[in-house]
Amino acid sequence: MSEIKQPLSPREPAVALWMSTFAFTICFAIWTIFAIIGIRIKEDLGLTEAQFGLLVGTPILTGSLVRILLGVWTPRYGGRLVYTLTMLAAALSTLMLSHAATFPQMLLAGLGVGLAGGSFAVGVAYVSPFFPPEKQGTVLGIFGAGNVGAALTKFLAPFVLVAAGWQMVAEIWAAALILTACLFWFTTSDDPAFRNRRDGKAPKRSLMQEFAPLRKAQVWRFSLYYFFAFGGFVALALWLPRYLVGVYGFDIATAGMVAAAYSIPGSIFRALGGMLSDRKGARAVMYWMFGISAVATLILSLPSGVTPAVFIVTVFVLGFVMSLGKAAVYKHIPAYYPDSVGPVGGIVGMVGGLGGFVLPIAFGLLKDATGLWSSCFLLLFAVVAVSLLWMHLSIRQMERPSVSAVAA
Repeated sequence: MSEIKQPLSPREPAVALWMSTFAFTICFAIWTIFAIIGIRIKEDLGLTEAQFGLLVGTPILTGSLVRILLGVWTPRYGGRLVYTLTMLAAALSTLMLSHAATFPQMLLAGLGVGLAGGSFAVGVAYVSPFFPPEKQGTVLGIFGAGNVGAALTKFLAPFVLVAAGWQMVAEIWAAALILTACLFWFTTSDDPAFRNRRDGKAPKRSLMQEFAPLRKAQVWRFSLYYFFAFGGFVALALWLPRYLVGVYGFDIATAGMVAAAYSIPGSIFRALGGMLSDRKGARAVMYWMFGISAVATLILSLPSGVTPAVFIVTVFVLGFVMSLGKAAVYKHIPAYYPDSVGPVGGIVGMVGGLGGFVLPIAFGLLKDATGLWSSCFLLLFAVVAVSLLWMHLSIRQMERPSVSAVAA
């Protein structure tokens, strides 16, 4: 962590953390708005399945891709400003959505709605400089728990949709984000890292310097971890209803409730993962996540299948350790790249978000190619195995010089 050269009032770090977490919760609710209103839009416009998939996936894709750009802008222009402008832009796009009448207009609005998902990279880079290294895991874990915003949309949006239409959902969600942006701006302060750069107490960095860490294989290794921990988690949250209906004959309402129940603790326990990473070490948490995930995905990938009760218990265990792992991945970033939290956090978040977009498509292709519903878990097992092997070999390689030095 870069040295904080300006004194902070006792309340500034706490306000920055809790306001950022609240804002990210609302942003995540906006980012997943198509999960509910997309079904009604499909009916109104008579969309094909391919068009529907593109509509629902557009915010997820753009929200992932924009994370690296927002991650670079945050240390250059200040997280408080970039976060506020990101929220306002996403809110205006959501208002545009409520007035869209054609499919191209919907897609254009969806591009802007995706900015809400990019707020994750801004929040990480903004919150991190307020806290010392030994608290980074807990702090970023608490912030990441804002993923629970997806559950807010799943539980609340249907009631508004039935009562007043999908356009009203978009308008209310946009209004909530505008109010959140205003509240954030007037209650928070600039982060210490930006203040130091602004006041000339820390050197300003060129774009080449900002992106320099991305040349390191370690950054892409962390990205693979997050591709599984976050991308795999999001993909399963989207895929579970279809899986439960197709394999076990659940009705759509029950399958949806199981998926919602999977999402909520999976978001909240991210904070626990951060605390464990601070106390036990992020590396230890990662080993536990990959070890348990390997066993769970292997069980779930059995072609003969498992009973519904065993499936639900196992997939909930998998979601739980994924949540711990999400926090552990981001504990590494300020530890290894204290001066590049924005760009590195942005690329890791981008790859993780792309996992949530790519994996459901891959699940469907595997099901069509093999005829096996469980093939999706075989794919996840392969990702876990590669990640675990790469992590272990890298750690062994890092430990060799220190062992040689001790021997000498």
